[in-house]
Amino acid sequence: MPIFVFLIIFSFIFYLFYKVKYFRTQLPAEKKWLSAKSSMALGSFVFFFGLNTLINPLSNVAIVVGIVLILIGAASFWAGLKSYKFYLPHAIKEAEYVKEQEMKEKTITN
Repeated sequence: MPIFVFLIIFSFIFYLFYKVKYFRTQLPAEKKWLSAKSSMALGSFVFFFGLNTLINPLSNVAIVVGIVLILIGAASFWAGLKSYKFYLPHAIKEAEYVKEQEMKEKTITN
């Protein structure tokens, strides 16, 4: 189905987007938060790939591979979601601290 192809491409693009942001940031809590988001995107990519495999099964092997991909994708998404919820408050505190430090530096230099 074309909808699954769109979702596969969409989730893979988000995975790449979050990985690029992960490598560009220097803050440790934000790195873990972005890693969790990329894990969720990769999990959805694998999940939708497995669903797409099950739409037109060519053999019993395709059915088994599709089910395995769905289970792995769902587990990866779930683990990423738990990690995202855990690191979100830490990333917010870290961003507020960095913003506060930048404000202090601006007042000192002026």
